[in-house]
Amino acid sequence: MATRDDRETAGGAPRGAPAARAGAAGALLSLLFSLAYVLAQLAEWLGWLGSGGGPHATSTAAGLGWLLIPSLLLGPAFLLLVAGLSAVAPPARRPYALMSLACAAIYAALTGSVYFVQLTIVAPRLAAGGALGPFEVLRFTPFVSPLYAVDILGYAFMSLSAGFAAAALPGVPETRAARLALTAVACVLPFLIGQMVWPVLIWPAASWGVSFPLAAAAMVHLFLRTGGRGMGAQASRGPASLGMSPAADPEAPAEIR
Repeated sequence: MATRDDRETAGGAPRGAPAARAGAAGALLSLLFSLAYVLAQLAEWLGWLGSGGGPHATSTAAGLGWLLIPSLLLGPAFLLLVAGLSAVAPPARRPYALMSLACAAIYAALTGSVYFVQLTIVAPRLAAGGALGPFEVLRFTPFVSPLYAVDILGYAFMSLSAGFAAAALPGVPETRAARLALTAVACVLPFLIGQMVWPVLIWPAASWGVSFPLAAAAMVHLFLRTGGRGMGAQASRGPASLGMSPAADPEAPAEIR
């Protein structure tokens, strides 16, 4: 059941509108970059990018470029999405939004570091046809290389971020699609981590390729629909709900009433 806090805004249009626009931009970019990555990953598994095909194959220089450039850009795009959410989330749910933002920052930092190394050190040497030599440890080999493990850890934090983002959204009908899609992204977490021990779990983990674009698309729609008036503003019950004080907030801790 939606609470009064679920139906309030996050401070009114002057602050919420720019945050909603930023969140919508981040969500749209997340949608585009994730779809680009999914298409590149399908081409990689089919062997169209020069590798042997399948999830165990090591990528060529071209494969690294097609896979990792959109992945590198996805990190800051998702961070922008969550930053917009943290600004417009209802006050009682803002701790969840801030946890989502923290996890998103960790995700972007971990995966961005891996992809930058691959694109600037590994891929150029592979393209030149030479051996990696002392940089062999940096080769991005699924399930066995150290940097692959770091990448998986990064996406584990993305899943956590999505779960906290779902909790940050108010429980009103307008947010249902986004909450369900973000929860589906969060549910990928055990399969992501588990594939390092049981590689076969990459197949259920691959559901991220469907759930994340759906979550990003749902967030684009939600940010544009609410327009900075707060998540669930359309269902608010009048002006009093637009600036509710802690004393009137049924979910606020007693010590701040």
